[in-house]
Amino acid sequence: MMWGNPYGGGGAFGWGAMMAMSLFGLLVVIGIVLLIVWAVRSGGHQHTQGYYRQHPPQQPQQQQRDAALDAARERYARGEITREQYAEIVRDLGYPTPPAAS
Repeated sequence: MMWGNPYGGGGAFGWGAMMAMSLFGLLVVIGIVLLIVWAVRSGGHQHTQGYYRQHPPQQPQQQQRDAALDAARERYARGEITREQYAEIVRDLGYPTPPAAS
Protein backbone atom coordinates (compact mmCIF):
# COMPACT_ATOMS: atom_id res chain seq x y z
CA MET A 1 0.00 0.00 0.00
CA MET A 2 1.05 3.49 -0.68
CA TRP A 3 0.54 6.12 1.98
CA GLY A 4 1.36 9.79 1.34
CA ASN A 5 1.58 11.35 -2.11
CA PRO A 6 -0.73 9.53 -4.55
CA TYR A 7 1.34 10.74 -7.54
CA GLY A 8 4.56 9.24 -6.27
CA GLY A 9 7.97 10.81 -5.85
CA GLY A 10 7.25 12.25 -2.41
CA GLY A 11 9.90 13.16 0.08
CA ALA A 12 12.58 15.80 -0.40
CA PHE A 13 12.34 15.83 -4.21
CA GLY A 14 8.65 16.71 -4.08
CA TRP A 15 9.24 19.61 -1.73
CA GLY A 16 12.30 20.76 -3.67
CA ALA A 17 10.42 20.80 -6.96
CA MET A 18 7.53 22.68 -5.38
CA MET A 19 9.90 25.28 -3.92
CA ALA A 20 11.74 25.68 -7.26
CA MET A 21 8.47 26.20 -9.14
CA SER A 22 7.29 28.73 -6.56
CA LEU A 23 10.57 30.62 -6.78
CA PHE A 24 10.46 30.60 -10.58
CA GLY A 25 6.87 31.88 -10.56
CA LEU A 26 7.82 34.65 -8.16
CA LEU A 27 10.75 35.66 -10.36
CA VAL A 28 8.48 35.78 -13.43
CA VAL A 29 5.99 38.05 -11.62
CA ILE A 30 8.79 40.36 -10.41
CA GLY A 31 10.20 40.49 -13.95
CA ILE A 32 6.82 41.45 -15.41
CA VAL A 33 6.35 44.20 -12.82
CA LEU A 34 9.85 45.59 -13.49
CA LEU A 35 9.20 45.51 -17.24
CA ILE A 36 5.97 47.47 -16.82
CA VAL A 37 7.70 50.05 -14.57
CA TRP A 38 10.53 50.45 -17.10
CA ALA A 39 8.09 50.83 -20.01
CA VAL A 40 6.06 53.48 -18.21
CA ARG A 41 9.14 55.49 -17.20
CA SER A 42 10.96 55.37 -20.52
CA GLY A 43 7.95 55.62 -22.80
CA GLY A 44 6.45 58.77 -21.31
CA HIS A 45 6.48 61.50 -23.95
CA GLN A 46 5.60 64.20 -21.43
CA HIS A 47 9.02 63.92 -19.78
CA THR A 48 10.84 64.19 -23.10
CA GLN A 49 8.72 67.12 -24.28
CA GLY A 50 9.27 68.95 -21.00
CA TYR A 51 13.01 68.56 -21.30
CA TYR A 52 13.13 69.93 -24.84
CA ARG A 53 10.91 72.86 -23.90
CA GLN A 54 13.46 73.86 -21.26
CA HIS A 55 16.56 72.91 -23.31
CA PRO A 56 15.86 73.34 -27.04
CA PRO A 57 18.40 71.73 -29.34
CA GLN A 58 20.83 74.29 -30.76
CA GLN A 59 22.93 72.19 -33.12
CA PRO A 60 20.82 72.29 -36.36
CA GLN A 61 20.19 76.05 -36.21
CA GLN A 62 23.87 76.77 -35.62
CA GLN A 63 24.84 74.57 -38.58
CA GLN A 64 22.35 76.35 -40.84
CA ARG A 65 23.67 79.75 -39.77
CA ASP A 66 27.25 78.64 -40.33
CA ALA A 67 26.38 77.30 -43.79
CA ALA A 68 24.67 80.58 -44.69
CA LEU A 69 27.66 82.56 -43.44
CA ASP A 70 30.03 80.37 -45.46
CA ALA A 71 27.92 80.92 -48.57
CA ALA A 72 27.97 84.70 -47.99
CA ARG A 73 31.76 84.62 -47.55
CA GLU A 74 32.17 82.73 -50.80
CA ARG A 75 29.91 85.13 -52.68
CA TYR A 76 31.82 88.10 -51.25
CA ALA A 77 35.16 86.49 -52.15
CA ARG A 78 33.98 85.91 -55.74
CA GLY A 79 32.84 89.53 -55.98
CA GLU A 80 29.13 88.69 -56.38
CA ILE A 81 28.09 90.94 -53.47
CA THR A 82 29.47 94.19 -52.07
CA ARG A 83 31.00 94.68 -48.63
CA GLU A 84 27.81 96.40 -47.44
CA GLN A 85 25.66 93.50 -48.64
CA TYR A 86 27.99 91.04 -46.93
CA ALA A 87 27.85 93.04 -43.67
CA GLU A 88 24.04 93.10 -43.85
CA ILE A 89 23.89 89.32 -44.30
CA VAL A 90 26.24 88.82 -41.35
CA ARG A 91 24.09 91.09 -39.13
CA ASP A 92 20.90 89.32 -40.24
CA LEU A 93 22.39 85.98 -39.24
CA GLY A 94 23.14 87.34 -35.75
CA TYR A 95 26.92 87.55 -35.97
CA PRO A 96 28.86 90.68 -35.01
CA THR A 97 29.35 93.13 -37.86
CA PRO A 98 32.72 92.66 -39.57
CA PRO A 99 35.15 95.54 -39.12
CA ALA A 100 35.22 98.20 -41.80
CA ALA A 101 37.97 98.02 -44.42
CA SER A 102 40.69 100.61 -43.95
